[in-house]
Formats: sequence, structure tokens, C-alpha cells
Amino acid sequence: MAEVVYRSESVIERVKGPLRRAQVPGEHEPVTFGVHGAIAQHYGRAPGTYDPHATTIDYVVAATGG
Repeated sequence: MAEVVYRSESVIERVKGPLRRAQVPGEHEPVTFGVHGAIAQHYGRAPGTYDPHATTIDYVVAATGG
């Protein structure tokens, strides 16, 4: 078996509801994850009850495309 070349070490903090902060390698400031638009609506969040942020799936899609 090949030697492990890299292991990402991230720390994720749940702030409230869907809002999370993640400390990820290469970033000095935490990355904020949340909900917005149709995703917030899917999870039953009423407009004005959350601060919209990119979702984890937004980051996965962006990373896949990158």
C-alpha cells in the first residue's frame, strides 16, 4: 500500500442551526458554511431567520470544478 501523502486536519464548530465555522488548512480566518435560497427553503428556514452563506455542497461543487 502507498504511503499517505497528505491528511487534511480541519476543525468544524456548529454555531447555531445550519451555521458552521471551519478552520481549514491554508486559510487564516474560519470559513463559514450555512444555507441560502432554495436550500434554506428546503430545510424550512423562513426568509429573515438566517444569515445566508454558501453551503457545504457549494464548496464541493466549486472544488470539483476547480
